[in-house]
Amino acid sequence: QVQLVESGGGLVQPGESLRLSCTVFGSGLRGYAIGWYRRAPGQERELIATITPTGSEDITAYAASVEGRFTIARDDAANTVYLQMKNLQPADTAVYYCNAPIRGGTVWAWGLGTQVTVFS
Repeated sequence: QVQLVESGGGLVQPGESLRLSCTVFGSGLRGYAIGWYRRAPGQERELIATITPTGSEDITAYAASVEGRFTIARDDAANTVYLQMKNLQPADTAVYYCNAPIRGGTVWAWGLGTQVTVFS
Protein backbone atom coordinates (compact mmCIF):
# COMPACT_ATOMS: atom_id res chain seq x y z
CA GLN A 1 0.00 0.00 0.00
CA VAL A 2 1.38 3.36 -1.04
CA GLN A 3 1.57 6.10 1.57
CA LEU A 4 2.25 9.78 0.91
CA VAL A 5 3.76 11.78 3.77
CA GLU A 6 3.90 15.55 3.42
CA SER A 7 5.87 17.75 5.82
CA GLY A 8 7.43 21.18 6.21
CA GLY A 9 4.35 23.33 6.67
CA GLY A 10 4.08 26.00 9.31
CA LEU A 11 2.95 29.41 10.41
CA VAL A 12 4.75 32.27 8.64
CA GLN A 13 4.37 35.96 7.91
CA PRO A 14 3.91 37.45 4.42
CA GLY A 15 7.14 37.50 2.44
CA GLU A 16 8.66 34.53 4.23
CA SER A 17 9.59 31.16 2.73
CA LEU A 18 8.93 27.48 3.41
CA ARG A 19 10.14 24.26 1.86
CA LEU A 20 7.69 21.39 1.74
CA SER A 21 8.66 17.74 1.33
CA CYS A 22 6.63 14.76 0.21
CA THR A 23 8.00 11.26 0.60
CA VAL A 24 6.35 8.30 -1.08
CA PHE A 25 6.43 4.96 0.73
CA GLY A 26 5.55 1.72 -1.02
CA SER A 27 6.27 2.85 -4.56
CA GLY A 28 9.09 4.38 -6.51
CA LEU A 29 8.75 7.83 -8.04
CA ARG A 30 10.72 7.13 -11.16
CA GLY A 31 8.69 7.65 -14.30
CA TYR A 32 5.76 9.36 -12.60
CA ALA A 33 4.71 12.93 -13.12
CA ILE A 34 4.25 14.34 -9.61
CA GLY A 35 2.20 17.32 -8.55
CA TRP A 36 1.72 19.56 -5.54
CA TYR A 37 -1.86 20.44 -4.76
CA ARG A 38 -3.44 22.67 -2.16
CA ARG A 39 -6.85 23.10 -0.59
CA ALA A 40 -7.64 26.49 0.86
CA PRO A 41 -10.42 26.84 3.44
CA GLY A 42 -13.81 26.43 1.76
CA GLN A 43 -12.32 25.72 -1.66
CA GLU A 44 -11.68 22.74 -3.89
CA ARG A 45 -8.26 21.13 -4.01
CA GLU A 46 -6.24 22.60 -6.88
CA LEU A 47 -3.13 21.47 -8.69
CA ILE A 48 -0.46 24.18 -8.41
CA ALA A 49 2.78 22.61 -9.63
CA THR A 50 3.89 19.55 -11.59
CA ILE A 51 7.19 17.97 -12.48
CA THR A 52 7.30 15.49 -15.35
CA PRO A 53 10.31 13.34 -16.23
CA THR A 54 11.08 13.11 -19.95
CA GLY A 55 14.24 11.02 -19.91
CA SER A 56 16.58 13.92 -20.52
CA GLU A 57 15.25 16.60 -18.19
CA ASP A 58 12.27 17.30 -15.99
CA ILE A 59 9.53 19.61 -17.23
CA THR A 60 7.90 21.82 -14.62
CA ALA A 61 4.63 23.71 -14.80
CA TYR A 62 2.90 26.06 -12.37
CA ALA A 63 -0.46 27.63 -11.76
CA ALA A 64 -0.50 31.36 -12.45
CA SER A 65 -1.07 32.06 -8.76
CA VAL A 66 2.33 30.59 -7.77
CA GLU A 67 4.41 31.07 -10.93
CA GLY A 68 7.69 32.79 -10.12
CA ARG A 69 7.39 32.19 -6.36
CA PHE A 70 7.20 28.38 -6.03
CA THR A 71 9.68 25.81 -7.35
CA ILE A 72 9.02 22.07 -7.58
CA ALA A 73 11.89 19.58 -7.54
CA ARG A 74 12.27 15.83 -7.15
CA ASP A 75 14.82 13.33 -5.85
CA ASP A 76 13.82 9.95 -7.21
CA ALA A 77 16.55 8.17 -5.26
CA ALA A 78 14.99 9.48 -2.04
CA ASN A 79 11.41 8.99 -3.27
CA THR A 80 10.83 12.62 -2.33
CA VAL A 81 9.37 15.67 -4.03
CA TYR A 82 9.93 19.21 -2.79
CA LEU A 83 8.13 22.52 -3.09
CA GLN A 84 10.18 25.61 -2.35
CA MET A 85 7.82 28.49 -1.61
CA LYS A 86 9.02 32.09 -1.50
CA ASN A 87 7.27 35.38 -0.84
CA LEU A 88 4.34 33.62 0.78
CA GLN A 89 1.08 35.58 1.00
CA PRO A 90 -2.12 35.07 3.01
CA ALA A 91 -3.79 33.67 -0.14
CA ASP A 92 -1.30 30.78 0.03
CA THR A 93 -2.86 29.57 3.29
CA ALA A 94 -3.98 26.01 2.63
CA VAL A 95 -3.30 22.35 3.28
CA TYR A 96 -0.69 21.16 0.78
CA TYR A 97 -0.63 17.67 -0.71
CA CYS A 98 1.37 15.76 -3.27
CA ASN A 99 0.25 13.03 -5.65
CA ALA A 100 0.76 11.73 -9.17
CA PRO A 101 -1.82 13.34 -11.46
CA ILE A 102 -3.44 11.27 -14.19
CA ARG A 103 -6.41 11.93 -16.42
CA GLY A 104 -9.46 12.03 -14.22
CA GLY A 105 -7.68 11.79 -10.89
CA THR A 106 -4.52 10.67 -9.17
CA VAL A 107 -2.49 7.48 -9.01
CA TRP A 108 -2.46 7.14 -5.23
CA ALA A 109 -4.72 7.79 -2.26
CA TRP A 110 -4.21 11.14 -0.61
CA GLY A 111 -1.95 11.68 2.36
CA LEU A 112 -2.77 13.89 5.31
CA GLY A 113 -1.13 16.96 3.82
CA THR A 114 0.78 19.69 5.60
CA GLN A 115 -0.76 22.95 6.77
CA VAL A 116 0.67 26.27 5.61
CA THR A 117 -0.69 29.38 7.28
CA VAL A 118 0.41 32.87 6.26
CA PHE A 119 -0.79 35.57 8.61
CA SER A 120 -0.23 39.29 8.74
